[in-house]
Amino acid sequence: MDKPFSQACENNKSPILDVLKEVFAQSKKVLEVGSGTGQHAVFFAPQLPHLQWHTSDLPDNHSGINHWIDECPSDNLYRPLLLDADMPKWNLEDIDGVFTANTCHIMSWQSVQNLFARVGKILQPGGRFCIYGPFNYNGQYTSESNASFDVWLKEQAPHRAIRDFESINELAEKRQMKLVDDYEMPANNRLLVFEKHSG
Repeated sequence: MDKPFSQACENNKSPILDVLKEVFAQSKKVLEVGSGTGQHAVFFAPQLPHLQWHTSDLPDNHSGINHWIDECPSDNLYRPLLLDADMPKWNLEDIDGVFTANTCHIMSWQSVQNLFARVGKILQPGGRFCIYGPFNYNGQYTSESNASFDVWLKEQAPHRAIRDFESINELAEKRQMKLVDDYEMPANNRLLVFEKHSG
């Protein structure tokens, strides 16, 4: 089979990596939630050799992720785990970093809430949760293209939508995660960085 390919991943991988090098500088075991095509994983892992990069996704995407890993293996890159935000429990240990890209606007709001609940449980104190994607601020789109994208999302499935930053931040705070950075990224996207605190 041909490897799955996302032009968006190709376009944003370098700017994201520039941030992750700083954000995950002290991390040892990072979980990628929703690895998609696998392009991010095979690009990031060899550039972050100090950590383990664990891919994950729904079963339908595993073959594509494995295809990328087969062609671009790295000693610190791991095969995809079966992971779903709506699973009652994630059996993972020693996770001090979580990364997800372009997932929150695809999932239902209930699944986004479940995602934060699961991450809040597995992430160690001091660990970082990084979320890449488009967000609204103060109930407003940040660009005309994001407004058009939101219309398109809802046409694909009514549960999809660009999420409000304030609602995302509230979910994080409920799970003992505090916003430490909000990076402006290409194509009207953001990279939110939350840090887990004890308490």
